[in-house]
Amino acid sequence: MRVVLAAVLALAAAPAFAATGQAVFIDKCGDCHTLEGPSQTAPSLKGVVGRKIASLADFQYSDALKAKSGGTWDEATLGSFLADPKAFAPGTVMFGGAPDPADRQAIIDYLKSAK
Repeated sequence: MRVVLAAVLALAAAPAFAATGQAVFIDKCGDCHTLEGPSQTAPSLKGVVGRKIASLADFQYSDALKAKSGGTWDEATLGSFLADPKAFAPGTVMFGGAPDPADRQAIIDYLKSAK
């Protein structure tokens, strides 16, 4: 019974987490990034979790991110990049990020759902 209740509560909370993540994504990332096609300044982040870094053919990445192209965007790499883009990829043109751990996790959770 306890396991079932936990599962029901988790499912009920999922839309709230997604809405929070979407709001944080729009606030922190939405000036440049979308979940549709690439903009003039940034690649689409739809399906980014699990994707190879700097791998979209329809976007011209910075040399800093091309140097990371052997890696994959997972929770750890996204977390490091969002915490401090310039430290993760020195020379990147990305600014800002999400220094607050709760904001970072909300963005990552939202991106995981954006397939």
